[in-house]
Amino acid sequence: MERSYILHMFTPGRQMSPFDINMAVDAGYQVVVPYCGVGAGEITGLTQDAIFSRGPKGVKATGIFIGGRDVLLAADMLECARKAMVPPFEVSVMADPSGSYTTAAALVACVERQLRQAHGTDFAARRVLILGGTGTVGRIAGVLAAGLGASVTLASHRDQATADAAAAETGARFGCTLQGLGLNTDEARRAALLQADVVLATAAAGVQVVSADDRAVAADLLVAADVNAVPPEGIAGVGVMDDGKPLPGGRAVGIGALAVGNVKYQVEHGLLLAMRNADKPLYLGFREAFDKAREVVAQKA
Repeated sequence: MERSYILHMFTPGRQMSPFDINMAVDAGYQVVVPYCGVGAGEITGLTQDAIFSRGPKGVKATGIFIGGRDVLLAADMLECARKAMVPPFEVSVMADPSGSYTTAAALVACVERQLRQAHGTDFAARRVLILGGTGTVGRIAGVLAAGLGASVTLASHRDQATADAAAAETGARFGCTLQGLGLNTDEARRAALLQADVVLATAAAGVQVVSADDRAVAADLLVAADVNAVPPEGIAGVGVMDDGKPLPGGRAVGIGALAVGNVKYQVEHGLLLAMRNADKPLYLGFREAFDKAREVVAQKA
């Protein structure tokens, strides 16, 4: 009898995201089971329950997905699951808390493409300002951009302490240097934009973090990218469908939320499909998501 494809979905939250459940089914998993309220300390036991019940052949038709809303905890849970494996009882595992790993990967890959296409450059030595940078997508986008040689600032609309804590915690966990910046006044925000080569808007949906007047002061801006698909746009003048559209009054081009979202969808689908079809176990976090995102955007060139 052919084995059904099973995906066990672990989240620390009260519910698993319907988005990720839909994605799993569309990737061919026939049985999708969410487990809610799962902490890092429970991952070993749950993982070993999943691997030992189907035999060495059955584990190839079994996968684990880690969700939640904490990008650091999800990385820890992914590592706990990996360490819990007992070869040949070993399954593939993917982490994507709040979709942040795949969204950040898509965002940075789209910006990288436009830096090259529109300006003949890349992230190396570029000044990247991430507005809403203390959130899930902002932190991981910052890590990826820093890994490409950028000088990255995670900005918070709250205060300097919040930004500093997020930058220090995230940088220490993922081995990179990030700066924090509190931007709770128009003057502070415009001063930061004046210094930026790339602006990423990763704040909450429906919140505009860069007005048209703000954007006008960003004289050195090369790329402005926004992941907010809910009106008003996060960056004034950047439409949700824009993918390299020139912005008025300078050299910058814009990337909108649906352009990023299209890549994010393909990345998540591709990784889930790769897990299901893998001959050997895969462990998929944001770095693997970024590799896939680069493949996706390369096909658009």
